[in-house]
Amino acid sequence: MPKLIIQIPCLNEAEALPETIRALPRRLPGIDEIEFLVIDDGSEDGTADVARRHGVDHIVRFPQHQGLAKAFSAGMDAALKLGADIIVNTDADNQYDARDIPALIAPILAGRADMVVGDRDPQNLEHFSPLKRMLQFYGSWVVRGLSGTNIPDATSGFRAFSRRASLRLNVISEFTYTLETIVQAGKKQLAITHVPVRTYSTRPSRLFRSIPSYLRRSFVTLVRIYSLYEPIRVFWTLGTLMLGVGVLLGMRFLYYSLTVGPQGRVQSLILAAALAIIGVQTILMGLIADLIASSRSLVEDTLLRIRKIELRIGEGPDVEPGYHPEPPVGDEAEPIEGTAGSGFAPDSR
Repeated sequence: MPKLIIQIPCLNEAEALPETIRALPRRLPGIDEIEFLVIDDGSEDGTADVARRHGVDHIVRFPQHQGLAKAFSAGMDAALKLGADIIVNTDADNQYDARDIPALIAPILAGRADMVVGDRDPQNLEHFSPLKRMLQFYGSWVVRGLSGTNIPDATSGFRAFSRRASLRLNVISEFTYTLETIVQAGKKQLAITHVPVRTYSTRPSRLFRSIPSYLRRSFVTLVRIYSLYEPIRVFWTLGTLMLGVGVLLGMRFLYYSLTVGPQGRVQSLILAAALAIIGVQTILMGLIADLIASSRSLVEDTLLRIRKIELRIGEGPDVEPGYHPEPPVGDEAEPIEGTAGSGFAPDSR
């Protein structure tokens, strides 16, 4: 039977983490082994020590804050090396009800999905303001359109991944993984679905300082990842739009030149020429970007093969292996040294 690893990215969560850990299951039907993995993203409040005291099996620790996206990626990589067949990601603030984990992993166990997103039903969450509900609705609508999926709650961090999906997803954003992984899953033809989950009212999000900041960074993330997979559509749409406006302005200038005279309308001709030139250049940039995207596809295939080879030969994880809260006296667990350039350090006792 499969092995499940529940990963928890943390940043200064020493106060909330114990309750989150206590709520997580240690046994589930259809699962042979369950382990907990905490990713300490440069916490300064002793989060890693709290995780140890409460029986967390593995800890990945960044020496300084790297951001949620990198913490998530590091956890996925470590979980794969620890032999996970299914990975569940949850928040450290106990926002998500751990009793919904069986429902979250059920489509993966049944072979119907590679990725499952927990649907919080944000339109009916009492602790969401009307503005936040509206932004969640339209934001998820945009993500569904870009990714070709039907996920109603795109920003939910409570989600499960099969081993197949975990090997194929490559998070490049430095802000958040939630939107990017959905777009990638859709473009890579991974089976993705959603299940309803329950939540608790918690503190305000620490991920962003304000709604405008979150919107700006989310927009940049979506444009960036969509441009990676659909460069022709993005660049040709922009190029055609500018070229079309330039042609219309040129026809307007020609009309008035023939009927009234060109006096006083030279500016329109200059703008028309500039837009036409920029439009053509943008279309050509789309062709170049499409060629680069083809190369990126080959690079991702190569990376997938390398990951499989690493796992096949037993490449050790960059985490403290098999941590036991109360080992026998004199039987200290020896940490595996982190690989060069991994970006995070192994935690040791």
